[in-house]
Amino acid sequence: MYRSNRARFLFTILFIASVWLGSNTYCQKMKFKEAHVYMTAKSTSNLLSDMDYRALEPLDQPDENYPTIMIDPGKTFQSIIGFGGAFTDASAINFAKLSKEKQEEFLKASFDPNEGNGYTLCRTTIHSCDYSADMYTYDDVNGDKSLKHFSIEHDMKYRIPFMQRALKTANGNIKIFASPWSPPAWMKTNNNMLYGGKLKPEYNQTWADYFVKYVKSYEKEGIPIWGLTVQNEAMAVQVWESCIYTADEEKNFVRDYLGPTLQKDGLSNLKLMIWDHNRGIMYQRAQAAYDDPEASKYIWGMGYHWYVGDHFDNVRMVHDAFPDKHLLYTEAGMGGSWNDAINLARNMIMDLNNWAEGWTFWNFLLDENGGPRHAGGEHGTNIVTVDTHTGNLVFNPPYYVFGQFSRFIKPGAKRIACTSNSDNFIATAFINPDNKIAVVVLNLSNADSIFQVWMNGQAAKYLSPANAVITMLF
Repeated sequence: MYRSNRARFLFTILFIASVWLGSNTYCQKMKFKEAHVYMTAKSTSNLLSDMDYRALEPLDQPDENYPTIMIDPGKTFQSIIGFGGAFTDASAINFAKLSKEKQEEFLKASFDPNEGNGYTLCRTTIHSCDYSADMYTYDDVNGDKSLKHFSIEHDMKYRIPFMQRALKTANGNIKIFASPWSPPAWMKTNNNMLYGGKLKPEYNQTWADYFVKYVKSYEKEGIPIWGLTVQNEAMAVQVWESCIYTADEEKNFVRDYLGPTLQKDGLSNLKLMIWDHNRGIMYQRAQAAYDDPEASKYIWGMGYHWYVGDHFDNVRMVHDAFPDKHLLYTEAGMGGSWNDAINLARNMIMDLNNWAEGWTFWNFLLDENGGPRHAGGEHGTNIVTVDTHTGNLVFNPPYYVFGQFSRFIKPGAKRIACTSNSDNFIATAFINPDNKIAVVVLNLSNADSIFQVWMNGQAAKYLSPANAVITMLF
């Protein structure tokens, strides 16, 4: 019996190894006849346009002087969780203002997995943020440590119905993570949800319990929460809802309160993320949290934003130093111009190539005034605009550029080796669960130019318009 079981075990191991090696060899040697091309390009009529197929030609050796994207499907890296945006109060209010027909148009364009951008990873806020019509919490009763008065009734009017409709359109396939902008004022040192301030030590446990009540309340409404960030922009003193944590304060709160509380209440499966702020000092924040084993065991990974500098190397350094932790791009507020769209594509390519596992922009919908928004600060256009005078939707250039990624790089896709020999062309490449390869290429120059995608002795050549984003499917 022992020998029989041992032989069976060895056979299983050898079989799995042979399948993996065979698959890996297949990836390295796979040949294609053509590439299906989709394009969004400035100063053209092409917006997520199907540009038909391009035949692949034999090419043993790429020329150093010919713009070439070179990919190797045999070398894989991180898996993709998804792409999407944020269910803010502003987005939900604007959605409610639309006619039934326009609501369906937006839902299909955003969440439909076959005919829309297919968003599968989305953010929401724990009570109000700057993009809320008013400031509110789920418990405004001063000193209510037991949270007897906790209620998400405010969200039942706009935000929860919006999220329920989105989930239905996406067949339930949206991972939602939630972020607080500030604890209630009565929990804070400055007795104000605005202007920074800190969480009072005597409310550490109450605030941890607040997270649990939020998650369980949303689950009762059919909205499962996949992940949490500890604090939005933990070092930003804003004229809107904000709260400050140093690296040690955030680590200690997770280690001593939030992590154990989630575990005690059966929520240890939630993906808990730290930082949720800019790339600039993300390594220092990671080091403080991950070097403490008691804190680290509760932390799934790190969220980050783009607002101060590029610092893409910092993203890679966090991965290289802590490869067992995850990286998620969690907020990109932007305007609706072509320049915003090109900057969006550049950031997405660079982040994905530096180990990001997902990418979420900010508001889904803003009105023509960049709101509603109760707080101060800049207002602007957005990825999609609701014209409240006409009731129409305006899909701005960033919507189409984002779709060049989200429509073709599916959850579970693995990044593959992808390099470029041209400063004018940058790219990222993924192999999807169905073995289709998606290569997203950005032409950074202001000139039309021919480039090629090379793989395993074959190349697909294409004339790119200036400032174009092109996805090739093999």
